[in-house]
Amino acid sequence: MSAVVKVWIDEGCITCDACENICPEVFHVGDDTCSIVDGVNPSEWGDDIIEAAEDCPVDVIMFEVAGGDEPPSEEAPAAEVDAPAPAAPVAAEPAGDGALDVVMAGDRDLHILFGSQSGNAEGLCALIAKKATAYGMIGHVHDMDGFDIGSMAGMKRVLIACSTWGEGEQPDNAEVLFNEAKDSAKILSNTHFSVCALGDTSYEFYCQSGKEWDEILEKMGGTRIHDRVDCDVDYDVPAAGWMTEALSRIACVDDSGLFHEDLVAEMSAHAAGDSTTGASGDVANVVMPEIQLVASIFRYNADTGETGVDAWACAVPGHHSVLDLLRTLKATQDATLTFRDGAADDPTTGVCVNGRLVLPGLTRLCDVARDKGEGAQIRIEPVAAYDVIRDLIVDFSSYDNLRAASKPWFVGGQREGTYAGKSVIGTMDSVVATELHASTEIASPQLLHAASDAVPYNRFYMGPAVVSHLWNRSCDPRISDKSRKAIIESLASTNGVKAETDMASIHRQGSMGSTAAKSVLQAKTAVLAHDGYNGRHGKHVWWYTWSIKSSGKVNETTLYRTVLGPVGLVNNALSGVSARMIFGFTRTGRPMFNELLGMLAPPAGIGKMPKQFNSSVENHHEVVSIFNEMDGRF
Repeated sequence: MSAVVKVWIDEGCITCDACENICPEVFHVGDDTCSIVDGVNPSEWGDDIIEAAEDCPVDVIMFEVAGGDEPPSEEAPAAEVDAPAPAAPVAAEPAGDGALDVVMAGDRDLHILFGSQSGNAEGLCALIAKKATAYGMIGHVHDMDGFDIGSMAGMKRVLIACSTWGEGEQPDNAEVLFNEAKDSAKILSNTHFSVCALGDTSYEFYCQSGKEWDEILEKMGGTRIHDRVDCDVDYDVPAAGWMTEALSRIACVDDSGLFHEDLVAEMSAHAAGDSTTGASGDVANVVMPEIQLVASIFRYNADTGETGVDAWACAVPGHHSVLDLLRTLKATQDATLTFRDGAADDPTTGVCVNGRLVLPGLTRLCDVARDKGEGAQIRIEPVAAYDVIRDLIVDFSSYDNLRAASKPWFVGGQREGTYAGKSVIGTMDSVVATELHASTEIASPQLLHAASDAVPYNRFYMGPAVVSHLWNRSCDPRISDKSRKAIIESLASTNGVKAETDMASIHRQGSMGSTAAKSVLQAKTAVLAHDGYNGRHGKHVWWYTWSIKSSGKVNETTLYRTVLGPVGLVNNALSGVSARMIFGFTRTGRPMFNELLGMLAPPAGIGKMPKQFNSSVENHHEVVSIFNEMDGRF
């Protein structure tokens, strides 16, 4: 067999499938180009590689044989794999001028594996990959779950961050891989590694999982490039120190797997001077195992008025986004599939995935389809509360009109200031400023508008996005008193915050929802105080509706203590509310009380409330919407 030690794909591939048909163990043909299968040893497939190169119609398959004098292409290859050396590498002789450039040529892949239970190790690995570019390396982050231990044999540079779970146990995503590693042969003869262990000193087996990985990688033949670091709960500082030292050293491993220790200081200085990389906002993708799933996508044809659901069985990497999935299906399955395609953080691209409102470009498939087996399901639908234009595209004009009608502009007022040089600048308390910024962290107001259960039934309600925006404006100390008063009056209007039925439906929409729900609740409290709890039906109505709107249940404790206490009884008796409560309308169609004894203070009234109390009201959001409509008309 011909001794092929290196193979790569030059530019100009036309994805003809010839190479994959001849040697699928080495070549993988994608939509745009051909690549080399990760972790493959080219020396095992020498004859097949040469045959595939000869059959390539555009001659882009390049290879190097043992002892050959053909150098690799100077252009960056699309994919490249080196055969592992037969023996462990040793430190090279001191290099001369330009040695750093030589080290940074060729293969510069850095493979970073995380074992994580709560996400700390995963986040740390993503940061390592981001910083690796300053050292001239390309970071590849791998989830230990589903990772092939055999592929590590072809990796020259490996860093591991692993947390400890329970009493010294491996995290869930690392357990299978660790058991495979324990039974593995010495396959890491050409691999340099270092480990960062995360743990908690309050447990007996502190950082045990990281210690085990450090030992097992050495037993597998790997060379420790930097000593393991054990980190407590506050891991930021020690982990940052380990990261800097480990990257400086492992970056000095050249294309052949030799470690140039004499260049570590120069490499460190080189990385420190690359400020553009350190300031980059890009975060490395975490490579996740492939997921077998069925994607069910809502379809709507505006021309024919037909609706339905198309389902596709897919095998996709878990780290791909929902938007990546939609793009792939459109490109390979149905070109008529329609959705908003834009930047990952485009607020108008929102869809509903398995009942969650998400921006598809920022949502990974592994986060919405945790089942990685064959039973994984992805259901993608258009966002509710808007008219569907076609498939997953909706018309946001209703939200835009409501926002414009709320007059959301800012009118400043006088406030304290201080001299800054030759001019005066307004001051603001740091706590207030932080709170204001935090309360406006809404990724997509269009999605937030659809989070309310009231919006689909009341198209005149301004919605939680507008309410949250207006309330945050009213809390800004820079606003004028007149503008603040106008905002409160707008929130107190018929279609203001009182029309909101259930903060829980907003709160469950991730961090965006919890932030907005807090603002909406504060706005409702302020509006009720502004109105003095008065209205067409008096104090009783607002507290009664507030109770049922907030929880979906009629709560006798709230009702009894806030409305039917001694003071409430007297006040309501004068207005006729008590009579209506005893004999009149209730949402369930039953009298409010079965016996007059229930009107008396405890303990006489205990047990006299009807069964309607503390029981769920079916479809209570629809009921509330109807009630609100009636309340505004009569």
